[in-house]
Amino acid sequence: MKKLLLLAMLATWFAGSRMQAQSTIPTTFVTGADVSWCSEMEANGKQFYNANGEQTELMALMKQIGMNAIRLRVWVNPENTYGSWSNKADVLAKARRVKAQGLKLMIDFHYSDFFADPGRQTKPAAWQNMTLDQLKQAVADHTTDVLQALKDEGIEPEWVQVGNETRVGMVWNEGKIDWSKTGSSVWSGYVALSNAGYDAVKQVLPQAQVIVHIDKGHEDNVWFFNQFKQYGGKFDVIGLSHYPTTSWASENTQVASRIATLVNTFSVPVMIVETGYYQSNETLAEQVMTDLFDKTKGLNNFIGILYWEPQLYSWWKPAYYTTLGWNAYDRGAFTSQGRPGKALNPFANHAESVTPLKLQANELPQYFTIDGYATAPSTKGLVIVKEAHRTYKVVR
Repeated sequence: MKKLLLLAMLATWFAGSRMQAQSTIPTTFVTGADVSWCSEMEANGKQFYNANGEQTELMALMKQIGMNAIRLRVWVNPENTYGSWSNKADVLAKARRVKAQGLKLMIDFHYSDFFADPGRQTKPAAWQNMTLDQLKQAVADHTTDVLQALKDEGIEPEWVQVGNETRVGMVWNEGKIDWSKTGSSVWSGYVALSNAGYDAVKQVLPQAQVIVHIDKGHEDNVWFFNQFKQYGGKFDVIGLSHYPTTSWASENTQVASRIATLVNTFSVPVMIVETGYYQSNETLAEQVMTDLFDKTKGLNNFIGILYWEPQLYSWWKPAYYTTLGWNAYDRGAFTSQGRPGKALNPFANHAESVTPLKLQANELPQYFTIDGYATAPSTKGLVIVKEAHRTYKVVR
């Protein structure tokens, strides 16, 4: 009887939603981390511990401290220089651990053999002599290959980034945003390659949300997405990097304002997919992260915050960094004893209902649990399915 009553209430609620231009569905706020370095750290002998000093598998530890999502980067052929980390096999191994803990998964395609960011969007060595059309196919094939391998193991990412911090485009030079040109030609290569990734994601995982990700989240980014969209670029979610500096209070205020503007302008969810603060002062880092949550979490359609590589400690760095003459990354968030530090405290207890997402009437089918929360298409049991103008229940 209770279940029937719940269904009746949901049916009434959904019916009312269909009378509106947009419908609203509750979701869960994403608190997560990119921990892509973890397998390399473990191979170097690093271990991770809970607050009691008990050795704990990292994905389980992330779940224990209140995180509900993990982000993993993918490189094309890192074996050429870096080593066999963040390649398909390494990502699959870590994704299995994510699935084992019941955590949500974000896959971040760099479309490079090493880090892609505003300073470098280096074409993979194997793609060096390709034309733009060949590169589009290579992007699609690589995206399909990795995602299909995950899907074949029953692992379906909720989000997929097509490119990493692509304010300057990706897969240079064919995919570079080239301001020496005019009109659509400035954007044509980047849009073509980004859309090749988008279409490949949807082909393998129709329900996955595709993220276009840029850096400098506290700056005005409306112009970027306006032009990207104007020239045919496709995206479901806007992803931002936000790394506060010593001016963190004003920068957190600014990023909150930018998020609200992006949501109002494009009617899509926004996430901070990378953030962090200097580990040299973990008390201040906790204050910065707390302030970031306080200023952003209640914003309409702002759906999550992910810390970038929090599990770093004792100034660990990849062997390849020594080859490059680079220092260790300085925004990890674990203590020297390998335990979660204070900067991660704000991530605890934030996985709860938040301001609902607004779903356009023409979107792909959406799936919900009996109490109306978003879920995966593969969920077993009683599932509510919402399509453009109809809502119905299925039992799997």
